[in-house]
Amino acid sequence: MTEPMTCRQISSLITEDAELQLSIVTTDVPEPAADEIVVRVEAAPINPSDLFLLFGPADMRALEVSGTGDDTVVTAPVSQQLMGSVQGRVGQATAVGNEGAGTVVKAGSSELAQSLLGTTVAMAGGEMYADYRCVKAHMAMPMPEGVTPREAASSFVNPMTVLGMVETMRDEGFTALIHTAAASNLGQMLNRLCLSEGIELVNIVRKPEQEVILRELGAKYIVNSESDSFIEDLSAAIEATGAYLAFDATGGGNLANTILTCMERSASKGKAYNRYGSDVAKKVYIYGRLDVSPMQLNVAYGFAFGVCGWLLTHFLGRVGIERMAKLQKRIASEITTTFASHYAAEISLSDALSAEAIATYGQRNTGQKYLINPAK
Repeated sequence: MTEPMTCRQISSLITEDAELQLSIVTTDVPEPAADEIVVRVEAAPINPSDLFLLFGPADMRALEVSGTGDDTVVTAPVSQQLMGSVQGRVGQATAVGNEGAGTVVKAGSSELAQSLLGTTVAMAGGEMYADYRCVKAHMAMPMPEGVTPREAASSFVNPMTVLGMVETMRDEGFTALIHTAAASNLGQMLNRLCLSEGIELVNIVRKPEQEVILRELGAKYIVNSESDSFIEDLSAAIEATGAYLAFDATGGGNLANTILTCMERSASKGKAYNRYGSDVAKKVYIYGRLDVSPMQLNVAYGFAFGVCGWLLTHFLGRVGIERMAKLQKRIASEITTTFASHYAAEISLSDALSAEAIATYGQRNTGQKYLINPAK
């Protein structure tokens, strides 16, 4: 099969006139250098982490769609107050898509690149919402025989994140975890990992049906943030598990504050009053912004606490290439079990720009993860 010399890719542009423009553009397929491979992209997930680059700070409630098929163009306004946050990308068309998977169709002359020719690989590094992607051979994750691109598509962001959470817990001397938005694709993956590792995990959800999802996975500690007994339930779960490290996907609002409050309630239970709070270390990592409202902290939990950001790329930079390679090897071997992902729909490049699809995957709701298949 002769591969085309050009390929399509989704492009995101913010103009000087404060407008977001999404379109499908055509670009050349590069010839791979000696240490590179060209992959025919057959599956690329739309993760929450993709949405800021895709949409920027545009008001997607006011989007307009024109054209059809590969000529589809989406426009949406960006408020002048938010233009400063994206000033560095104004006027620069940006290809989108953090990760994906497909078949290696061209390879450079290096031994590693040639060994991957014809195989299914997963990859990260951006620009994955495209027909083809050229990457360094050492950045590709070879899949075991029989694993499909659909199964391999989410091999980096979510699996590496959940492994990074567990590794961070161990590195910092904690023994159990709390996780919010816990019924998400990532949350379900974290549950399977913690069950296999014997790690106590407290899951915070906000809907009864999400409790059911996790219970069917075997989760032991599930608390609903919308329940009248949420604070009592969460405090009891922390006391039972000793979970003083949390990973919060919501970011804004009062949830991180409530988690720290419940941690302190558990840590100080049965102990003499101390105006500085307990000396038990309590920490909340913010790793997502599902809630973009300001974070509220009343600091009513002593002084042995921390709230800070957690980013996968920072974690990987800290642990280094050798440790990252070990994590990748585990992901590849368990991509259809521990690190399996599920999708609500498989759509084409042009479908991804439809108002109907954007209205669904743009909400980042549990069970609504979309997968782009450029060949569809």
